[in-house]
Amino acid sequence: MNSILQVDALTKRFGPDMPPVVDRVSFDVEDGEIFALLGPSGCGKTTTLRCIAGVERLTQGTIRMRDRVLDGDGAHVPPEKRGIGLVFQNYALFPHLTVLENVFFGLRDGSEAERAERAREALEMVDLKGFEDRRPQNLSGGQQQRVALARTLAPEPDLILLDEPFSNLDALLREETRQEVRHLLKDKGISAVLVTHDQEEALSFADRLAVMRSGQLDQVGTPEDVYYRPRTLFVAQFLGRTNLLLSQASGSEADTPLGRVRLDRDADGTVLVSLRPEHLTIAAPETAEGPIGTIVDRAFKGHDITYRVSCDGNEYLVHTNNRELYEAGDTVGLQPLEPAVVLERQSTPADVPTGVTPEPSESA
Repeated sequence: MNSILQVDALTKRFGPDMPPVVDRVSFDVEDGEIFALLGPSGCGKTTTLRCIAGVERLTQGTIRMRDRVLDGDGAHVPPEKRGIGLVFQNYALFPHLTVLENVFFGLRDGSEAERAERAREALEMVDLKGFEDRRPQNLSGGQQQRVALARTLAPEPDLILLDEPFSNLDALLREETRQEVRHLLKDKGISAVLVTHDQEEALSFADRLAVMRSGQLDQVGTPEDVYYRPRTLFVAQFLGRTNLLLSQASGSEADTPLGRVRLDRDADGTVLVSLRPEHLTIAAPETAEGPIGTIVDRAFKGHDITYRVSCDGNEYLVHTNNRELYEAGDTVGLQPLEPAVVLERQSTPADVPTGVTPEPSESA
């Protein structure tokens, strides 16, 4: 595949004596790909997006679209000439204009009749045909989001940037709108960069994602690869829950508080490894091959059950199917189902406690 966007060593400071908000960030976006920048508030992901849009000028590095330099190397293409569309978190619709007029507003080329026709086509594309004469305040949150998307699509941009576009919607509408927008982008082959702090959103929406921390990228990969094989402690903890085990590795295996386990890659010496809750199982003590523990608590979630298990002074989180029924106080055996993931040395401080990580905060 060919890259539509190349970001190389992007660095942004808001003052000559200030530390970088974005520090040497590099990634590519392929034609037709949805790429997500995921990270907690203040990590630099929105600043990165604003630099790509041209709203902010980068301090160092280069941004290219199809080998055309947009920023860097002495060049700076203004936002309106970049061929990039931007969907804002608050939609930025004009309340005094109709739906059609809102979409029409962003069109500059062609006659008035041609622009009106393109605006109608964009509304039909997002399934809002028949809503042309309504005002934004008379639409649902999901409909307003689709108007904002239609306004972005109407000029036929080469790339769309999505800045926390679903955060103002309630949970059910957020999921439905997210699926609709993803289907539309993939159906039309439109490339997009999504900025979000929502782990589920990034995992379900993006073809690839980059986890960002303190202005830098910790890991870039497919959602499956980043979730199941986190490289750093931050990625392991930020993308859902995990069990951390301080271990002594020797080649492809390690001695851990849960016994000897397989590793996802060879290692030697003291390492910190990650085991997702779904990569552990529990069994009756008489059939267990691993250490014995006690059920502390359980949470029935319909399609699965989450157990908290105490074992040798540590607690572990285990996800099982809804047929594995145990009660608090039951004695059970713990056993890994998959190889443990070895985390990078620089992200494995010796004082990290063994056991389940805390629940990620909603504001992260």
